[in-house]
Amino acid sequence: MTADTTTLDRIAANKRRYEELKAAGGHAPAVLPAPTARGLPLPPGPLTRETIPPGWYFTTRLKAGEALRIALMDAPAAVALVCWNAHETSERLNYADTLKIQWTARLQKGRVLFSDMGRVMLSLVEDTGCAHDALVGGSTAASNRARYGAKADSERLRNTRDNFILAAGKLGLARCDIPPCMTFFAPVNTDADGRLAWGADTRQAGDFVDLRAEMDLLVALSNCPHPLDPRPDHAAGSVEAIRFQAPPAAFDDLCRTATPEAARGFENLAR
Repeated sequence: MTADTTTLDRIAANKRRYEELKAAGGHAPAVLPAPTARGLPLPPGPLTRETIPPGWYFTTRLKAGEALRIALMDAPAAVALVCWNAHETSERLNYADTLKIQWTARLQKGRVLFSDMGRVMLSLVEDTGCAHDALVGGSTAASNRARYGAKADSERLRNTRDNFILAAGKLGLARCDIPPCMTFFAPVNTDADGRLAWGADTRQAGDFVDLRAEMDLLVALSNCPHPLDPRPDHAAGSVEAIRFQAPPAAFDDLCRTATPEAARGFENLAR
């Protein structure tokens, strides 16, 4: 079913208003960097590595200046992320502000992830795929039933929402503390009618993102298939989470300068 004329007119009006606000707020660079080459070595120094099997989750504490590489090991996977300020957990990831403040739903190298206090939590400093989801969210027991039918219950297929409940408990948090998540390695886009759809899937083993912590953080990851993943089975590869010391940010660091709004997020953080 296609959208009716009233809906199309409303979409067009909203798009015009969006462009007006974007022009008033400043522009991101016309072209952000190309995807990072697979195989980029990690900087020298101590590392900690953890394998996240298909269907499971992982928690860690990141200090400001440390980074987390999330890497696909043996097959495509989708990795959902939530995080909190380690010293004040009422401050947490806000995917809606992350998109609105940067005027884009496309997460890629050069973008940042904002908290609900308008401060930068993580910078996306390397990215091999540039195809991630900040619109749909992670899987739930209900989405698994809708996607996989009776198999979801008979085989007790794991889902991201339940994983984050377990992860939050390990971090001393509760269900009410869990914000909506972002999902890396999930090529979600919108079609001509504004519906969310699974795009071209170019994921492969060796893909990764590097996330630099800009404040002390509690981080939770979930390795479950994305709700829109068209594959008929509940399939996911193993994922490696590698914690390392990020190189110091340069004066002209792309994540700090890509937009005036991102620069203000770092100013808020400094204050």
